[in-house]
Amino acid sequence: MTFIDLQQRARTSWDGLTQTQPVIWIGAATCGLASGAGEVIDAVRDELVQLGLTATIVPVGCMGPCYLEPLMDIEKPGGPRVSYGQVTLKTAREIVKSHLADGDPLAKYALGTLGEGEVSGIPRFFELPMFKPQVRIATRNMGYINPREIDHYLARGGYEGLNKALSMTPEAVIEEVTKSGLRGRGGAGFPTGMKWKFAREAAGSPKYLICNADEGDPGAFMDRSVLEGDPHSVLEGMLIAAYAIGTSRGFIYVRSEYPLAIQLLERALGQMRENNLLGEQILGADFSFDITIQEGAGAFVCGEETALIASIEGKRGMPRSRPPFPAQSGLWGKPTNINNVETFANLSPILTRGAEWYTGYGGGRNTGTKTFSLTGKVKWSGLIEVPLGTPLSEVIYTIGGGIIDDRRFKAVQTGGPSGGCLPASLMNLSIEYESLAAAGSIMGSGGLVVLDEKTCVVDIARYFLAFTQNESCGKCTPCRVGTKQMLEILQDICAGKGTPEQLETLTELAQAVKAGSLCGLGQTAPNPVLTTLRYFKEEYDAHIHDRRCPAGVCKALITFRILADKCTGCQRCKMECPVQCITGEKKGPHTIDQEACIQCGTCHDVCKFDAVEID
Repeated sequence: MTFIDLQQRARTSWDGLTQTQPVIWIGAATCGLASGAGEVIDAVRDELVQLGLTATIVPVGCMGPCYLEPLMDIEKPGGPRVSYGQVTLKTAREIVKSHLADGDPLAKYALGTLGEGEVSGIPRFFELPMFKPQVRIATRNMGYINPREIDHYLARGGYEGLNKALSMTPEAVIEEVTKSGLRGRGGAGFPTGMKWKFAREAAGSPKYLICNADEGDPGAFMDRSVLEGDPHSVLEGMLIAAYAIGTSRGFIYVRSEYPLAIQLLERALGQMRENNLLGEQILGADFSFDITIQEGAGAFVCGEETALIASIEGKRGMPRSRPPFPAQSGLWGKPTNINNVETFANLSPILTRGAEWYTGYGGGRNTGTKTFSLTGKVKWSGLIEVPLGTPLSEVIYTIGGGIIDDRRFKAVQTGGPSGGCLPASLMNLSIEYESLAAAGSIMGSGGLVVLDEKTCVVDIARYFLAFTQNESCGKCTPCRVGTKQMLEILQDICAGKGTPEQLETLTELAQAVKAGSLCGLGQTAPNPVLTTLRYFKEEYDAHIHDRRCPAGVCKALITFRILADKCTGCQRCKMECPVQCITGEKKGPHTIDQEACIQCGTCHDVCKFDAVEID
């Protein structure tokens, strides 16, 4: 079957889906399923039967606004697609009845429409503040297609990039990617075209291609979301890269904690083989390529290229010295190219629309877009994609809606556990590889954790360092010993046992670990410590000199007291206290037994009268 035949079949199938009967799209990626999307699908099916209605239910991937899960859209033939958020079993039935049986979209539950104009006062979905600044390239199909159906992907332009690449020479493909300015989206930001050129020109065969899907940052879910919502975009990107560098063998290294992503990848690979998009003489061209899924066991260090290679080879996942780089000597000593999930997902649009189109987003050495998992103390959390160069403030306040409860923005942690905490004074910093590095942080794979005034940055540095110290492979002394010593100092500071001398030692250790570690894990592990010392030194001083945690987080340094003049005696704190250390009569002032108090903060959180003070 030719590529034109595949496209024609897919478009006929797609038109039959959207033009003949109502379609109900439900976000059924991991985030949606965790919020109850599976039960919502069952409820919708049951309601359709009860009403005697016919509609097609399409489970789609992550739509982006995770805080609104479960998400459900309804589209009637010739009408707009109306989006509904935070759908419950009850509201799902109500929406189906009103929208499909009565012909009345429920404005009170609707988020917006994906069609032109407004319907019954419902605004356009992508005109809403969270979505308007976004540009979706890597996530272009997510929420629109069933990731289980290859025809859905083909109908939206899927594999056109591969078809275009096969009409070019490999060198021309590499040149086009180079001109686009696409840099590796896994964190280091190395130019993709240059990396491919090194691999293609390297002596030795066979050559190998690896997709790094070992996403291990706490709070990061970009790669998982792309694999669950649009696996063919990544697989097509791998085909384009394989053709460019001249290899017939590829691997996807994905952590076993992503069972849905693995299931969908396996299904997608089977569909590709059935449609001559994988295997021998792909689409009739003199190009053969196959892909194997390699499951990782969850070691964070295996996100590093050489440790990942060792893991595929069946060895313990530990990095090795470079040079030689993987492009010269990688998997089984052969030339190997490694890119991450998002990098591959960008390739098809670059080939079909051209490098000049891609450079229209971002600028300079930072072209295109970047996906982020926006989490923490922000009102609207979820998966986002914005042009590089977008200010942090626009992400936090326009896309993210600002800080929960309108508290004061304190900092943002970029780049995951190996990134840095950037203060409010840098909120207008542009999201670019070089600007983040100059501020002491990194782009990383794309984690953005927003922190408010109730966050202790010393505790945050301790938390992230505990993670990287635990994930250290132990191969090199600076990382193995240095991170442990740094962590012990931070634990002392949070416990009220820190000394000024320890603070000096902490700085020296951080610099030594950064300079002397073998791989990126150790070289970037000190970033949370160094940036919090750089921008929040006064908070460390308060912990050490005043034995006080300004944010009221470190339990050893805080005391909860009930102010008699504000306490109304409502007894809410007394009822909620987990250790029953609060005494007092109804409508009378209450007191806390300091010896029994465990500093959990429940009394402070439940008091409606600001009567509980943190010392």
